[in-house]
Order: sequence, then C-alpha cells, then structure tokens
Amino acid sequence: MSQSPPPISDQPVLKLVDVAQGYGPKPVLHGVTLQVRRGEIAALLGDCSTGKTTLLRTIAGMHSAHSGAIVFKGEDITHSDASLVVGQGLSLISQTGALFSHLSTLDNLRMGAYTRSDPVGIAQDMAAVYHYFPELRALSHQSAVDLLPQQQLMLALACALMAGPDLILLDEPCAELPNAQARDMMKRVMRINRERGIAVLIAEVAGNTALAIADYGYVLAQGSITQEGTSAMLRERLADGSNQPRSMPMPTRRRFDAKAPVGGTPALS
Repeated sequence: MSQSPPPISDQPVLKLVDVAQGYGPKPVLHGVTLQVRRGEIAALLGDCSTGKTTLLRTIAGMHSAHSGAIVFKGEDITHSDASLVVGQGLSLISQTGALFSHLSTLDNLRMGAYTRSDPVGIAQDMAAVYHYFPELRALSHQSAVDLLPQQQLMLALACALMAGPDLILLDEPCAELPNAQARDMMKRVMRINRERGIAVLIAEVAGNTALAIADYGYVLAQGSITQEGTSAMLRERLADGSNQPRSMPMPTRRRFDAKAPVGGTPALS
C-alpha cells in the first residue's frame, strides 16, 4: 500500500464549459463551468433543487446538455449515451439507486464489470473490492434490497470500482446515514482515491462530509456556480456558529510536476 497519495495533475479528467440543461421550457443549469483534475476529490455543494443531481446526470449522459461542452479524458462527451460514458470510465452513484435490487451482492459486483473483457483484471478488482469493503464478503448471497443503507452504499461503490473508473460521481451518498457512518464512508472514499488515484466528484447539501475529504469545491445555487475554492477556503466561508463543518485529517496532496517521473497506481496488497 502507498503511504502517500498519488499526485494531483493539473490536467483535468473532467471539464465542463458553460453547460446549460433543463426540463422542457424550464432551465435548471445556467452556464456551469467547472473541472475535476486527475487524482482529485472535488465537492459540489448546494441546497435541494439547485441542480446538483441534474448536473451529475448530465455529465453521465443520462440527460443531454442544451448547450456548452462536457469533456472527459480529453474527449467531448456532451451528447454521448450513458452506456458509452460508463465504458469510457465514468461511474455515477445516484440517490435513486445504482443497484440491481433483487440480485445478490455478488451478482451485483459481477454486473459492475459488464463492460469489461479482462478476466484477470476483473479478478484483481474483485479482491480490491473486498479489501476496501470486507463487510461485503459475508453478504455475497444476500439480495441488495435487503441490505442496510450503509451496506447498499458500500455495494454501490464496489460496483463502481468493478467498472474500472477514472472518475466516480457521488450524488449525496451519505444523505440517509448517521454522522458516524457518513464519516466512515467518506474515509473509505478518500482511501480509494489515495491508493488508486481515481478522481471523485461528490454532490452534497451541507458540505460537511464532502469538504472534509475534498481538495477543491464548488457551490451551486439556482443552477449556477457562485463560489469555488480549496476545501479549506470553502469550509471557512460556509461555516457558521450553528453548523461547523466536521474536521477530518487531510493528507498532504502533491501537485503534479511535469518534469518529475510519475509512477503508476500503487498495487493493492
């Protein structure tokens, strides 16, 4: 296991430029511009009905942007179908569920790798899944619908890992979890990011749990980005006496140096 996080690259894995989207004549997103760098955890903060879910679903190809551009790994995916986006390495874990509810935990994990044709790599990632979420091993034959909320989130994250992603989008992943479980899940997300270099974009209302592990953040209000900055800057701006963001030890992130050799993703033990 690597004891230090992989470097964050200045090269974005995801870039949005002036993205607008809406339902019928009702606009929801108004010229959203943001980016997520390779190896970075980014937070997308905003109240309910500000467009966070719409934005993530638009990135994932489930909605078509009315205008603007969405670039993933250097390729324009603005009008790509959701199934193609998954195959390119982008996974969305949605509030509405990312699981096949009546399939077993093990079968859900197998379905997570349905776009892949590398049996050796799939087996390695299955071992990695149990490394990050050992609780799932004992639940292999239990239906996803019967799992507790935290267990369902573990399984959804595990299924995303089975797809071999470069970027994971999380839509309010901890909304139904008690504080202690939410902190635990975010620590696991941070560990996956640190050890595998997978970029993460987390949408959240309050921002407490997401900003605790994020490197950078954006505030979405009425469909537009109104603030952005490092997680420390946003925690300071958004904190008030009644709702102080919870603290969590943050690793020191190295900035990518184009002149220095860059190693591969650390192997899992």
